Amino acid sequence: MIIENTGLNGMTSDLAHLDESSEKLGFVRWQWEYYRATYDLKLEDRTNREDYFLRFNVRAIEGKLESSHAVLQVESVYIGRATFPHGLDYESPVPQAILNSANQRLQELKKLLA
Repeated sequence: MIIENTGLNGMTSDLAHLDESSEKLGFVRWQWEYYRATYDLKLEDRTNREDYFLRFNVRAIEGKLESSHAVLQVESVYIGRATFPHGLDYESPVPQAILNSANQRLQELKKLLA
C-alpha cells in the first residue's frame, strides 16, 4: 500500500543526515546501489503475530551513495506485510494500529528532515 500525503515525497537531504535521522526512528538502509536506496522500518502486530515493513525509496540527485555528501530525494513511501521467506505483500489490509504507528514515524522523520 502506498502511503499518500506524508509530505516526504520530494524532500531532499544529504546521505549522512538522512541516515542519522532515519536511524533515530528505527529505519535501516537495507538495499542500496550508487543512485538509489531503500529504508525499512519493521513494525510488529503482536495481536495477529504479523510483521509489516514501512519503506521509503530515495534517489540521488547529486553525487553517489558512496559519499556522505550525496543529496537524496525521497520518492515513494509504502507499507507491506512480511511474507515467507523474504517478500512483502503490498495488497493485504494493514491494521489501523500499524498505520497509526507508521504515520507517526513518518511525521517524526519529516520534522527531522525539514
